[in-house]
Amino acid sequence: MSSLNDVARRAGVSIATVSRVINKGSNVNEETRAKVLKAIKELKYQPSRVAKRLRSKSASSNLIGLLIPDIQNPFYVDVLRGVEDVAYENNYAIIMCNFAQDEKKEKMYLDILQQESIDGLIAAPAHEKDPNVIKLLNDGLPIVCVDRGLTGKDVDVVVVNNRDGAYVAVDHLIKSGYKRIAYISGQKQIPSSKYREMGYRDAIEDNGMQVDVELIKYGDSKHRSGVELCEELLAMANPPDAIFTGNNLITLGALETIHKRELRIPEEVAIVGFDDMMWSISLNPPLSAVRQPAYEIGKRACELLIQRISDPKRSPIQMTLNTKLILRKSC
Repeated sequence: MSSLNDVARRAGVSIATVSRVINKGSNVNEETRAKVLKAIKELKYQPSRVAKRLRSKSASSNLIGLLIPDIQNPFYVDVLRGVEDVAYENNYAIIMCNFAQDEKKEKMYLDILQQESIDGLIAAPAHEKDPNVIKLLNDGLPIVCVDRGLTGKDVDVVVVNNRDGAYVAVDHLIKSGYKRIAYISGQKQIPSSKYREMGYRDAIEDNGMQVDVELIKYGDSKHRSGVELCEELLAMANPPDAIFTGNNLITLGALETIHKRELRIPEEVAIVGFDDMMWSISLNPPLSAVRQPAYEIGKRACELLIQRISDPKRSPIQMTLNTKLILRKSC
């Protein structure tokens, strides 16, 4: 992406002159203005709305951006509801962008949100070193991260205790007599996936058992991954007797495979999911699951963002909410 510096060099003028042209200043002659505009067009330069907002502190769009990786995941629908309720109470509107864990799509949406002059952003970054979100943070845009943070960055974050939530679920399976417990999850680079694996490993080791890496499977966080990875596990010569799934879409995929094989739950294979959705009780059998407070995550994130917008210099807050294991009939 071209910078103000690049435009100034191409046009043979100072950065200050480029800035005056962009901001429609009157003290620039027409020949110089034409050079700058030509350079902007050639370089496809896009003036930063964030920088313009910083120069005009009184400006406010009353718009908040919400960047999520998968609208098909009911977890993010509940996060959205929490964000929207707090935003509405404070006279903000939401622009929601679903980037489907695609960084090119994410960059496009963030460019659009900049053009819309959002006052702040609530984001579930693609990963802990997401360059697109980090750039906006460095530009001074108020940002709150949900579900995943940014490594080495001072940023507000609202997450759940993923490691503890996974630990409690796997520990319960072990204490219920299950010996070969598999873990199926989404993309490995996503922080929540990594912390859930840590909790899975901790529980196995704390119970005096050895971690079998063949029972750990990663996919792309979607239903199809649950179907395929569960099939791989159940096709093993020594298949698992219990499966811990990393999100609700993977859970549904795993259940599809289990039912297709006509295995009895929990007698032949048990299953516990991470994310307790309203439909969990309607499954056959009703699903045991780790409940995370998605609506509360959205509410807290929006509250923090509104605080950040009004007080940009306050210290960053990392808020960790607790999970709860809901026991039903699947384990």
